Amino acid sequence: MSTLPAAPTVSIAFVRSALRALSPAQCDEVLTEAGIDRAGLDQAKARVPAAAFARLWLAVARLLDDEFFGLDARRMKLGSFAMLCHALAGQATVGAAMRQALRGFGLFFDDIGATLRASGGVASLVIANRIGGRCRDTDVADARRFADETLLVMLHGLLCWLAGRRVPLTRADWAHPQPPHADEYRRMFSPLLRFDAAATSIAFDARVLQAAVTVNSAGLKAFLRDAPQSVFLKQVAASGLSDRVRRQCRLALDRGDALPTLALLARDLGLSAATLRRRLEQEGASWGHLKGEVRRDLALQHLSDGRLSVGEIAARLGFNDASTFYRAFRKWTGSAPGAWRLAAAAMAGAEA
Repeated sequence: MSTLPAAPTVSIAFVRSALRALSPAQCDEVLTEAGIDRAGLDQAKARVPAAAFARLWLAVARLLDDEFFGLDARRMKLGSFAMLCHALAGQATVGAAMRQALRGFGLFFDDIGATLRASGGVASLVIANRIGGRCRDTDVADARRFADETLLVMLHGLLCWLAGRRVPLTRADWAHPQPPHADEYRRMFSPLLRFDAAATSIAFDARVLQAAVTVNSAGLKAFLRDAPQSVFLKQVAASGLSDRVRRQCRLALDRGDALPTLALLARDLGLSAATLRRRLEQEGASWGHLKGEVRRDLALQHLSDGRLSVGEIAARLGFNDASTFYRAFRKWTGSAPGAWRLAAAAMAGAEA
């Protein structure tokens, strides 16, 4: 039998960015509190436990009295995120709550904000980042990138919390060049990424906005216990057992094989099928949803590449026929595969 999957880890790049507003002495203080070895800062490929980065977020926030790492000209004072969540919990729908959240962030920040857009069955959260001259050092590009990353962690985390489930993203665009830690974006947000875009944004099924807010008083209390840094842990939770299952499924499809069965995956992981199901549920995942996510992500990738026909994509993903694939794709994205491909091509052409 195999051991439990290793705890999720994240790139040291996040740690370096989180420390940018601190003095050397302050850096030592918060690194010690978080349990992170300073020596790793000089290693480009070093990784730290996600839980350690969450502790670092809290330590920096306490030191600066700012839950946004000192990135904006105004501080997001301790307790701001919790106060905002209390206001959101009383909204009727996810869409109303997210619009309220964006108004709240507008009160906290001067240099960064976001707007919610919905059209053609696709919703998007688009960031306007004006961080620049007031930065404390000369690395404005790093500050802007890290601010985009941090705000998207908060916004996607809120979206999932309000909807009562992890909301899959159909794509993530970034208004900066591809960084060395881009693989973190694929795990945390979406496997379909685009860099040097006009603005940083994430896209998802607009039907989520019509869903009722599922938060109750107990759920609110649990969510706020360690927020906002706990939101980061939820973003990277998929790097546990569920991520291993995704990788196995994707490898099989990339080889041209059929998707493995739950029993076969469990055997390869040294677990019983019942134990695998239970541990996936503990991570907020399920076997059926994971299979669908892998197929969806590969479908979006192939449609974006434009090299395969819709029928060829359906066959590659193991669908019996194109019509079954059409129905699944509409369920995933709210649009037909051909329409999605045309819209993606038009968007790419407009921003080129």
